[in-house]
Amino acid sequence: MITIGGQSYALNDPLVLAVLAGAGVVLLVLILLIMAVRAAGQSARLAAPISQQMQVLGQRVQSLSDGQQQLAGGLHHVSEAQAASQANMLQLMEKRLAQVSLQMNENLQGSARRTAHSLGELQQRLQAIDKAQENITKLSGDVLSLQDILSNKQTRGAFGEIQLRDIVGKALPSDSYTWQATLSNGRRADCLIHLPNPPGPIVIDSKFPLEAYEALRRAETQDQLNRAAQLLRQTVRTHIRAISERYLIEGETADGALMFLPSEAVYAELHANFPELVREGFAARVWIVSPTTCMATLNTMRAILKDARMREQAGAIRRELGLLFADVERLGTRVENLDRHFGQAAKDIAEIKISADKAGRRARRLDNFDFEELAPEPETPVLRLEHPQDN
Repeated sequence: MITIGGQSYALNDPLVLAVLAGAGVVLLVLILLIMAVRAAGQSARLAAPISQQMQVLGQRVQSLSDGQQQLAGGLHHVSEAQAASQANMLQLMEKRLAQVSLQMNENLQGSARRTAHSLGELQQRLQAIDKAQENITKLSGDVLSLQDILSNKQTRGAFGEIQLRDIVGKALPSDSYTWQATLSNGRRADCLIHLPNPPGPIVIDSKFPLEAYEALRRAETQDQLNRAAQLLRQTVRTHIRAISERYLIEGETADGALMFLPSEAVYAELHANFPELVREGFAARVWIVSPTTCMATLNTMRAILKDARMREQAGAIRRELGLLFADVERLGTRVENLDRHFGQAAKDIAEIKISADKAGRRARRLDNFDFEELAPEPETPVLRLEHPQDN
């Protein structure tokens, strides 16, 4: 219930509701008007800066338009310059392509010539390789033949003797050694070097324990290695004992002999793993040598032979020196005589010149009719020239 002016109204009365609704609408309209007025004032205040900004924006748009026009002109110039540059670039590229094409043609021609030359050289090398292959095939056959030779004791001994002959023939003069020389005990040595006493003639005997060495190389187990080493020791000891008993003859040969091993591998094996055999050879006065050490030993012997021959020729050299000294003395005497004769001849020539001068002066006086008395001149003795006699 609502009481107005002493009169009460019900809230659910339609009239009351209508009046209340109209009052509410009027109030709402008033509030909206107030808000609109306020918004209009604020819009007026905000419109002034916006108008100024619009003016500035218009100026900037004008400036942008001017700049766009300038940019359009610049772009036109740039496009023209770019077109000219592209034309120049195309010309340069055409020239460059022409040069590159020409150079490529020259290079291709040169490469073709070099390739042809290389192919020719390659063909020559292939031919050389073919020849080398043929030589290798032949050499392999020779190696097989060498194995066949070394498998036989007699041919192996001949091989070692041939190698020894080559070494001795290169190291010593031919009259300083003898092949297959027979000694007083009936034994025949492979080579006997005629060295002077001491030490006297020395024997070189060639030995080649190949079977024992090959067994040692082929050994795979410790037992095989021990048996092969024992075989090598026994073989070398037998050779040392045989050389010592056969070729060391007191008063006939040197107090030592050489055992020549034609294999550097066997020699190196003995010195590396069997030094006791080398010491036994020293004790038996049998020196084990390889092709290399044999050449060094023979060069030493060559120096000994040269020294001995120099001593043998010492007497003849002294006689020749005496005769040479006499010839030098006789030559000195004859030179002195010749010098004395030359001195006398020079003196005679000087005196002849003096006489010629005097004769010239007399002739000039006679030519000028000058008969004044001339002072007597001392007589110059005339010397007789003698021929030098050989003393």
